[in-house]
Amino acid sequence: QVQLIESGGGLVQAGGSLRLSCAASGRTFSSYAMGWFRQAPGKEREVVATINWSGSSTYYADSVKGRFTISRDNAKNTVYLQMNSLKPEDTAVYYCAADRRSTVVPSIRAAGYDYWGQGTQVTVSS
Repeated sequence: QVQLIESGGGLVQAGGSLRLSCAASGRTFSSYAMGWFRQAPGKEREVVATINWSGSSTYYADSVKGRFTISRDNAKNTVYLQMNSLKPEDTAVYYCAADRRSTVVPSIRAAGYDYWGQGTQVTVSS
């Protein structure tokens, strides 16, 4: 069993930055693909970014490309999401997720992930 704990959310003005962190328990974190998803009120959960076990393959949703960066530190069992140039439409609950498969190209579907964090709220004011 893997536990994921997100942190770093909060309230920020448009154009500002936040860095989300997701700390994972367990000794097998380094073999997992990881993803960040978000869900705004009344909307479906959507992928934001993914990263494979080594960090050699990343994916970004078109809406965040060029503004967000996903990274991981396997020695610290942590994955990060650096969010710059935030917009009001980025407001959502952000979730960290882990996929037990060591795939080269991680899934961009929520159903492809086995473990989820509790989520952290990000609110961007205009």
